[in-house]
Amino acid sequence: MNGSIGNNNNKMGLGKSIKMYLTIFVATTCVYMVLYQYHMSRQPLATNEVIKPPLYIITPTYRRPEQLAELTRLGYTLKHVPNLLWLVIEDANRTNPLVAHTLDRIGVPYEYLVAPMPEQYKLTKRAKPRGVSNRNRGLDYLRANATEGVLYFADDDNTYDISIFEQMRYTKKVSMWPVGLVTKTGVSSPIIRDGKLEGYYDGWIGGRKYPVDMAGFAVSIKFLHERPQAKMPFKPGYEEDGFLRSLAPLDNAEIELLADECREILTWHTQTKKNPAALALNQTRYGHTNLAFIEKMLVRP
Repeated sequence: MNGSIGNNNNKMGLGKSIKMYLTIFVATTCVYMVLYQYHMSRQPLATNEVIKPPLYIITPTYRRPEQLAELTRLGYTLKHVPNLLWLVIEDANRTNPLVAHTLDRIGVPYEYLVAPMPEQYKLTKRAKPRGVSNRNRGLDYLRANATEGVLYFADDDNTYDISIFEQMRYTKKVSMWPVGLVTKTGVSSPIIRDGKLEGYYDGWIGGRKYPVDMAGFAVSIKFLHERPQAKMPFKPGYEEDGFLRSLAPLDNAEIELLADECREILTWHTQTKKNPAALALNQTRYGHTNLAFIEKMLVRP
């Protein structure tokens, strides 16, 4: 009998303890909830994030020893630029797994396309219009897939200050700026006098209406759509001029002058040193070493 009473007392004590701890837990939780709600009520309301106009970067490329290195350098520059789509377009009949792997590793949003140079230009003994089929393929892609934003032709052998991308992003029709390391003058640039476009400074004018470098202008997507016939000609030395002419009518007063009204150089036509094709690896001697893996990463013409 005494044992039963003792057990009942123990159970009652245990029940009271549980109730007490639950009461403390609930009360503490309520206090924390009240404090949290008070804290949140004191925070400023979040403003809607402004989405910047998209940039479409068209980069022609072709198979050569420097290809992956140059795409890597450009890609990691573009990685600092928000709301951007990188159109990498190769002069080839099919895509290259090495290029695709490099683009995946860099992590910039991209489309990898091909646009081989027409055969009649490949066979010529004169200067070849490199990059034209690539760029025109990029224009076709934008006409089919983009409705707003800005396009820019960014060759993979140039150097870019990322501030130029933010400036060109708001181009209404066509914008221009200087490009360094071009011809004997050392720079290709619009000439600005009293805030107005007066002409162009370049080491080779060649009868061009727009003697500018490919890296020195950007075009609004909406403006491109208003010029459905605009394209780049297969005419070496006149690619930029021909494309800009195809955007007519275009008045000089409509061209926006970036880079502090063309007082700064923010892009450079650096050009990587050409390298000879790598020798074939001696598989008998090195076939079972790390060099066999590196061999697969070498791009040969």
